[in-house]
Amino acid sequence: MISLSASRVQQIVTAEHGLRTQTFPLDIVRKIYRFGAPVGHSIEMHGEAPRCMDLARQDIINSEQRNNSFHSGKVHIAERLTGGKGRFKRRWHAPEGGIWLVLVLVNTMLNKYARLLPLAAGVACCESVRHFGVPAHIKWVNDVHVEGKKIAGILMETMLGPTTKEEYVLMGIGLNVNNTIFPEEIARSAAGMREYLPENLQLSQVAAVLIAKLAWNFGLLCYQEQTEMSEMPCGGRGVMSPVIQAWTSMSDTIGRRVRYGFNVVSEPQYLADAVGLADSGALIMRLPDGREIIEAGGEIVYLD
Repeated sequence: MISLSASRVQQIVTAEHGLRTQTFPLDIVRKIYRFGAPVGHSIEMHGEAPRCMDLARQDIINSEQRNNSFHSGKVHIAERLTGGKGRFKRRWHAPEGGIWLVLVLVNTMLNKYARLLPLAAGVACCESVRHFGVPAHIKWVNDVHVEGKKIAGILMETMLGPTTKEEYVLMGIGLNVNNTIFPEEIARSAAGMREYLPENLQLSQVAAVLIAKLAWNFGLLCYQEQTEMSEMPCGGRGVMSPVIQAWTSMSDTIGRRVRYGFNVVSEPQYLADAVGLADSGALIMRLPDGREIIEAGGEIVYLD
């Protein structure tokens, strides 16, 4: 049973201030966490649900029908999903033993920064897995894997409020924790954190760490937006995005030979070498003839 409160997440946030000062001065760390404070301010737990995305969408609708403002940062967590789906409606195996959640953000960001949210989510997931000693990496855009086996997946959806026409970003995250038995079709490509650890993890602790990491990385993106708009030193022109810096430090994509496709499983398009990441988070690839191409969407598989 997962039992989690916003106060438990805050305890982890407070404990991590020292960790974050390895990268930023303490006053900046506090500022970033203030930006990220809405994340996890409200957490709603569910035993079983078809999809957390559906719960979040209905929650938004109900809120607007009551003429209430939906508070950005709310999280829905289910113990198991009966209809979990990933990209292109691929089934997501989501039994008890994993973390299945949706974070809802009211999108107030400029598009330049909002399009980095998928990378920020991937960093948060990878940081969370590494927090417990599992040597994870990120595959573009934000799949988290260990030794080539996928351990976490992220699905981003948007929604316009039916009354306010406010735009909401729904960030769905599935993290395999203590669940280590998978359907035959994904048994060789999926893994759970438990496979790399001596004992089961407490799911509420893993969920609290994940939400705390999401709060930091969302706050970091907000901080980047503010500093660049103000032309302050730590995010000004010519300085790499701190979100992209974090992503690059945890990813093993750059330098790999890859197969690319918008839907790479069903419709692979071409082979290339991944050579870098654009400021937008798009993947820069070099084709066999030497030409470079930039893809903002789609997916890749590693060939080496």
